[in-house]
Amino acid sequence: MSTFSGLNTATTALWAQRRGLDVTGQNIANANTDGYSRQRVDLAAISGSTVPAFFSTSSGIGQGVSADDVMRIRDSFLEGRGHTEHANNAQLVAETDALELVEQAFREPGDTGIQKMLSEVWSGWQEVANSPDDPAARGQVLKRLETLVGGLHFSQDQLGGQWAQTRENLAVLVDDVNAAAENIASLNVAIQRATQSDLPSNDLADQRDLLIMKLADQVGATVRHGKDGVLDVVVGGMSLVSAGSATKFALAGSTDPDTAAGDPLRIVTAVGAFTVRPGGTAAGQLNALNTIIPGYRGQLDGIATSLATALNDTHAGGFDLYGDPGTAILGSSGGPITASTISVLTTDTKRIAASSIGPGAPNLDRGNADKIAQLANSATGVDATYRTMIVELGVQSAVSQRNLDIQTSITTTVDAARDSVAGVNLDEELTNMLSYQHAYAAAGRMITAIDEALDVLINRTGLVGR
Repeated sequence: MSTFSGLNTATTALWAQRRGLDVTGQNIANANTDGYSRQRVDLAAISGSTVPAFFSTSSGIGQGVSADDVMRIRDSFLEGRGHTEHANNAQLVAETDALELVEQAFREPGDTGIQKMLSEVWSGWQEVANSPDDPAARGQVLKRLETLVGGLHFSQDQLGGQWAQTRENLAVLVDDVNAAAENIASLNVAIQRATQSDLPSNDLADQRDLLIMKLADQVGATVRHGKDGVLDVVVGGMSLVSAGSATKFALAGSTDPDTAAGDPLRIVTAVGAFTVRPGGTAAGQLNALNTIIPGYRGQLDGIATSLATALNDTHAGGFDLYGDPGTAILGSSGGPITASTISVLTTDTKRIAASSIGPGAPNLDRGNADKIAQLANSATGVDATYRTMIVELGVQSAVSQRNLDIQTSITTTVDAARDSVAGVNLDEELTNMLSYQHAYAAAGRMITAIDEALDVLINRTGLVGR
């Protein structure tokens, strides 16, 4: 190796170590940047000449170091695993939140829950049985029935409001997914052009991966690797992003929770209306809209219907203070009896059929009032049905919460593994910085040594001026 080629070798070393310091500084600067992947200078030796030529030989010594490539550190397997686990976690979060809101709608256990209102109604009928001639006892029964009816209305309205809010949230999510897909398609184009032109695209790839992870949370997106750094995004077997083009999704289905069973909510492609099977938050919200909330609304309607049927049938077997047979005491404000339409039909306390003796002259017998009060103890009555529903809700919510806790632990572990590969470790970066600094200083000392050797060779050997 000649002295002049040594200068070139030292120069490449200075340039490479400076490049390494620049990349290390970039890593340190973005240590807390969300979605940033640490970068590494790919150092490669520049080999000596391997092409034969006349009257020339090679010493076999290389020509320095090349630092042209800056690698973006990512593990594709861990990224794919992260997409899957984030989607599972987001789905469980949506379902668990839905069940918690359903529990809040029923307010159990508590003094404002339907179970408490039912108990007070049956207790009121027992008071009528104890004092069939007391107008106050008869009046409080009607008031307690009105309170129970109001509680049924409130719970059903709460569930209906939850359904409407969830549907609105899902519609916003679909719009957000479409916007993210457009951005990913644009980034694909930019990354492809940069790759083909040998330009850096690491920061663009970080932005794209951050959007893809967001889509994994929202709709369970996965990726397929293409040429020139392009990534295709797939949701439920349906292509959302293909190279530089994006498919738009839309929300289809009922706008009324009462008709959701016949026209369930679903995500479809905007063109062709092909049904998409999403994961993530969208899957959890669809489950809440199509199964969880309508299911409990239906059960609450059944409880209202059973209450009206049991109370009216038993009431019809008695006689009021006018000596007339009992009439329907609960009915509907319009259409079939449901938790939303159930209402108290009787306002006259004398129309309460407490007596089991009649018809004809008024009678203060308490037999029928006592029979109505005993409905609370029926193994197949309204109370037993309601308690069964609340227990099932509690179990379902507890199971969902336990599954979420397990999934959160798994997701945290996967994220930690991803961060161990792609995250910035400040201790490691400081170590790299010291290494690059010492190498840079050594290359500088090498240039100084070659300069001194040339100075001695040229100026002190008497060659000059002869």
